[in-house]
Amino acid sequence: MRGASQLARAAGLSPLIIGLTVVSFGTSAPELATSTLAALRGQGDVAFGNVVGSNIFNVLVVLGASAVITPLVVAQKLVWFDVPLMIGLSVAVVALGWDGSVSRLEGLLLVMGLVAMVAYSVRSERNEAPEVIQEYEDEYGDRGPGRRRGLPYAVGVTLAGLTVLVLGSRLFVDGAVAAARVLGVSELVIGLTIVAAGTSLPELVTSIVAAMKKEQDIAVGNVVGSNVFNILGVLGIAALAAPSGVAVSEVALGVDVPVMIATAVACLPIFFTGHAVLRWEGLVLVGYYAAYLAFVVLDATRHDSLPLFSGFMLAFVLPLTVLTMIVVTVREVRSRRASQDRTV
Repeated sequence: MRGASQLARAAGLSPLIIGLTVVSFGTSAPELATSTLAALRGQGDVAFGNVVGSNIFNVLVVLGASAVITPLVVAQKLVWFDVPLMIGLSVAVVALGWDGSVSRLEGLLLVMGLVAMVAYSVRSERNEAPEVIQEYEDEYGDRGPGRRRGLPYAVGVTLAGLTVLVLGSRLFVDGAVAAARVLGVSELVIGLTIVAAGTSLPELVTSIVAAMKKEQDIAVGNVVGSNVFNILGVLGIAALAAPSGVAVSEVALGVDVPVMIATAVACLPIFFTGHAVLRWEGLVLVGYYAAYLAFVVLDATRHDSLPLFSGFMLAFVLPLTVLTMIVVTVREVRSRRASQDRTV
């Protein structure tokens, strides 16, 4: 990431664009390497599960843990484009995988969408708020980590990082497949849990550090940007690289993809209510990831308590959460209308 950021600065890109694209995409580099390698080896469940699981982990754990550290005020205008885009792409995954795979042609369309999104981000840079631009300047400008040390240094660091990344992803995929065999669970379960959490560690570190520095826009932008890249870039490139595309199992399409869609949709009212992700909302997000993991484990082991757990979540926890979000959103809308009336 440091080498790529320096190369981007050498190419004349602004710190805002570096933060929105290079850093967000850089934190998703482990997902890209792991899913692409898995797809090339014909291990579609690992490749697809990694994308879906990483997106779930990013919202529930990365965003949730960052909000627990400090409430995340969402001032970044691009988030209001990227969040609906993230929701739309999450829904599109259902259509892409409906026939049992994401084909090479569909992968090409996803990659083309990534190029279009980057172009939009570059064009929209001038509309961003001055305080947000300054926040990215402080973090990713020449005063930020990895100061300018010359082009050869940047190229060397980038190549070294990519080399270790590729080697690490190969070991990671081999270990994940071996773990699935030893534990007696499917490769999809390993992809959704161990692989997804492992490849999402850069997002977790980046967003938590940003939250500790009170750089809320970077913390939120990194999560949303990484999720968009995971679908457009990681899934797209993996499908494009594999001769037969990326296989999509019915289980993932029927259970895990809807969870990914739900977590993406949950961002909209959370960001809308007060333009912030509060501590209690962060705790709810982390709690839901724990519940999701429990469901995956119980389902994989065919545990007797699975029906009871599922019934409790569907009959009590989920309706209570939805009701709370509706009440909070309605209160926010009424508060804004009252404020506008007083202004008039």
